[in-house]
This record gives sequence, structure tokens and C-alpha cells, in this order.
Amino acid sequence: MKVAIITGASSGMGKWFSVYVPMFYPEIEEVWLVGRNVNRLEIVAKHVNASTKIIAVDLLSESGIETIKKLLEENKPEVDILINSAGVGMLGDFERLSVKESLETINLNCVVPTRLMHMIIPYMNKGSHLINMASGAAFICQPGFAVYAASKAYILSLGDALSKELRHRNIYVTTVCPGAVNTPFITKSQKYAKIRWFKKLIMANERCVVHLALWDSKKKKTRSIYGIYMLLFSVVCKVIPLKILMKFM
Repeated sequence: MKVAIITGASSGMGKWFSVYVPMFYPEIEEVWLVGRNVNRLEIVAKHVNASTKIIAVDLLSESGIETIKKLLEENKPEVDILINSAGVGMLGDFERLSVKESLETINLNCVVPTRLMHMIIPYMNKGSHLINMASGAAFICQPGFAVYAASKAYILSLGDALSKELRHRNIYVTTVCPGAVNTPFITKSQKYAKIRWFKKLIMANERCVVHLALWDSKKKKTRSIYGIYMLLFSVVCKVIPLKILMKFM
């Protein structure tokens, strides 16, 4: 059975990935929706034009990871696409964040997708796709968003490397790097600080980001960067020395 596995499927971009994946990959027979809120997952499932399996687990718990591992072993699916969309982040200076909040960001944004890829890649075959959600914050360190940016830099670096490592198996890895996106994540992230005004002006639509990400995945692109502003930002971060850029951060 060809399946798609999507984490963070209960809301935000994970929700739209769940809805759009069967449209872009009609060969998918079942979509595994992974998230903590079973009620929201059930609502999302109603809008998915394919059979679904609801997996209501906390990926930060060992039992949550083991549940997915057990489902893989029992079903032995052909994973046609894996989308690591679950993530968390908190705006604010490093000292204001609690140790728990910082470690949760590292674990959910870095450790969890790493563990899932180790578990799921063996179930992927020629022509499979892997999409990891990073961020424009991955392009440069960000005071006031330090742990989150560092976690996404890890995902970007890992995705670029895996894109080359897995190419011989014809497994294609795409890392998605949007700027600020209008999702529930934005609201939750503003516990200690507010998002800067200029980011609100260029905030992207979540459906548009997901739509482009899936197109870029089908085109076998290594990175998917939504919007002219983020494309320019990615170039600027490459050509202007960090010391100068930090004056504007």
C-alpha cells in the first residue's frame, strides 16, 4: 500500500499538506495523519480525498514514536511521501525562554524528524519524496528567535545532505524555507515577544506555501522558497558578511 505520512497534520501547514497531497500524488492509497489532537485530525480527515489513518500521538513522548514504529512494522507500507511538518518555536531572548521550552523546540524540530526519517526511509522506494519544514530563519542566526532559528538551520543542513545521499535510490528530499506564515504557530510563538511589524506585511498564506512545496517536491527540487522577499533574503545571507547582517537583525 502506498501511503503518505504527515506530522503536525491537525493544523497549520500540516493540515493543508494533508488535503493537497492526494491531489499532487493520486497514487497515494492512504494518508497517515499524525498529531496530538484527535478531534482536529478527524476534521482534517473529512477533507482528504483518500483513505486516512488517524494517529493521535505526542511525538515528544517515547510512546508516540513507538506507536508509529509499531504501525510501520505491522502494515509494512510503501511510504511514497513523508512530510515532517510538526514544529514549535518561541519568540524572545534566550534568557527569557525556559529550559523546557528551548529543549522542546530542539526535540520537536530536530530530534523527532531525525528519528522519524531513520524509521521511515527504509520503507521508501524509488520515486519517493521527503519534505522537511524548515524556515527562512534557517538562513542566518536570529537574536530573539535563537533556538528556533538554530533548529531550522539543522533541518536545512540535514535536508541538503540527505538530498545528495538518497539520490542514488531516487528518493527526493525537499526542504521548505518560508518566511513568516499566517498559521496558529505565529500566535503561539508570541508568548515573550511580538513578531516584527515588517514580517506582518510580508506574511505568507499557508496554502500557497504548501502548494509551492508540493510542486517543488514533484520537480525534485532540493529547496522550496516561497515569495520574492525570501528568495532575495536567501541570496543576501550568502553574499553579505554575517557581521554586517547582524546589525539589522
